[in-house]
Amino acid sequence: MRKGNPYGTHRVIEPKGVLAQPALKIDNNMDIYTNEILIDVKTLNIDSASFTQIRQQAEGKEEKIKEIMMGIVEERGKHHNPVTGSGGMLIGIVKKIGPDLKGKIDLKEGDKIATLVSLSLTPLRIDEILEIRKDIDQVDIKGRAILFESGIYAKLPSDIPENLALSVLDVAGAPAQTKKLVKEGQTVLILGAAGKSGILCLYEARKAAGPSGKVICLDYSEKSLESVKKLNLADGYIVADATNSLEVADKVSELTDGKLCDIVIVNVNIQNCEMAAILSTKEGGTVYFFSMATNFSNASLGAEGIYKDVNMIIGNGYTKGHAEIALQILRESEEIRELYTKLYA
Repeated sequence: MRKGNPYGTHRVIEPKGVLAQPALKIDNNMDIYTNEILIDVKTLNIDSASFTQIRQQAEGKEEKIKEIMMGIVEERGKHHNPVTGSGGMLIGIVKKIGPDLKGKIDLKEGDKIATLVSLSLTPLRIDEILEIRKDIDQVDIKGRAILFESGIYAKLPSDIPENLALSVLDVAGAPAQTKKLVKEGQTVLILGAAGKSGILCLYEARKAAGPSGKVICLDYSEKSLESVKKLNLADGYIVADATNSLEVADKVSELTDGKLCDIVIVNVNIQNCEMAAILSTKEGGTVYFFSMATNFSNASLGAEGIYKDVNMIIGNGYTKGHAEIALQILRESEEIRELYTKLYA
């Protein structure tokens, strides 16, 4: 048994010299190295942008979705969507721990875990797709995966159902980053606020901005906002197409008396929402692009093209303590837990 690179570069097939995430193909042989963890996979939670693209390509047909997913893994050795560049995460049971890691990590064989690194860098083998839950981007499979030495994970909590925990942990970076970014008294806009990550961001934004702040919730239809309004997490609601940048900017300007927003969080899982976010942000404000559908060239050059000086942050799925922050929301908010249980568990 050999020792691998902590970041998994020993499994990169092409191109050589890159890390596992940007690699076009990695080795998904399930014989582990001394510093790897083997997982029996139960469920894949596909990244929202990725699953939306796959569903559209498959025209909603389940057999075609299976074919596309199996094809991605066969070609790349991982579930790394070639269109969106994103993956998702998984839950499973620890099957085997490499000898170099035993006693150094808080895991034992048989533990149920959720991986907190993207499927786009995780060696994966799918033997069979058992069930596709199209409404929540989850796919039950028979298969195995490898977690590198550098890979982070969370033990599944005993007080939260597995599928519910998986759904929340998949987007844990968004509410945790929101908590870090938003300060008391600020005006915050959440694009795609009625979605899974959006509601969690609303919750943290409301807490951080406080009574002197203003939180604005934007989604594409009145129907999508119905359940969000019941949570009472926002001061203002906007129904708008986030790809229509001028419409969004006009409505945000109206709600903020022309002052615009200090912080804009982008959770929309479709393309071409960059300029709506940038136009809605005041000079010197911050846009956090959590969505993996973001085109960062469009964002950078678009801001330059309208001479807008804003800070733009790439949606890092990790920040310290992000898993516990996301799960804690379900413990603190009975209303959100009830809604998420209905939608995702």
